[in-house]
Amino acid sequence: MRGHAKNKPVMIAIFLAPVLVLFCAFFLYPLVFTAWTSLLRWKGLGATSFYGLTNYIKLLSDPTFQLSIRNNALWALAQGFVQVPLATLVALILVRKPRGWQLLRTLYYLPNVVSGVALAMVWVVMYNPQYGAINALIKLAGGTAHNWLGDPSTALVAVMAQAVLYIGYFMIIILAAAMNIPLELYEAAEMDGATALQQDFSITLPMIRATLVTSATLAMAFGMRHFEASFLMTGGGPAYATSTMGITLFLKMDALRYGEASAAGMLLIGFGTVVIVLLRRVFGRNDPMSEQAS
Repeated sequence: MRGHAKNKPVMIAIFLAPVLVLFCAFFLYPLVFTAWTSLLRWKGLGATSFYGLTNYIKLLSDPTFQLSIRNNALWALAQGFVQVPLATLVALILVRKPRGWQLLRTLYYLPNVVSGVALAMVWVVMYNPQYGAINALIKLAGGTAHNWLGDPSTALVAVMAQAVLYIGYFMIIILAAAMNIPLELYEAAEMDGATALQQDFSITLPMIRATLVTSATLAMAFGMRHFEASFLMTGGGPAYATSTMGITLFLKMDALRYGEASAAGMLLIGFGTVVIVLLRRVFGRNDPMSEQAS
């Protein structure tokens, strides 16, 4: 037994070694490299010169980047507090297994297996001011067509609206958690005369609160790193109305301003970390899996 105990740290090290190597190679080293290059004036090739915090100061004083930070925050809020509640609502309905619930579950999840590029292009066509389906419906209702993606006042809302509709990913997570709740709890509640709504608020939601906190955390993390849909649908325009930190990072790299691009990347990581930590602090007390809940 003593020999086995002595070998235990060695076995742990052997099993962890592949993961540690991958972690260092594909996360830690790129992170350190990005942090270092963010302090340089560098075009990607050729000589570099130490720039200190100048790249950060230039970005944080740039009104366009400030707008990108605001947009990332709005994306995080939209996905955490609109998309996840919608997914929860659908999951609470499907967990009761109404007629055709398996088909509905598949349909809701289907967009998540479709390329994000394809979905973005579909919505570009739907928002088209001349022949798009959305404006066609507005005209049928007696309204006038609108250039949703070309108007700075509506472009961000239009891009966000199509994104939060894809609730399938979080719906599956929440649905799986809700289905693991013992049926005896609902049977006892029915015997006491509790309605379905009362059961949801008194049994289902409290029992899956850890899953809800985790889902909201993931959703806000996805929102902070948002890039694809905005870049494909608007390119960050019009007038930078839909710009995000990810788009700014890409444009800086495209302009061969790698020092500023690295600084944008580090700021994106920093702001994302702050959002996640704050979210866990606020909701951690309601999460039984969190240390704060004890």
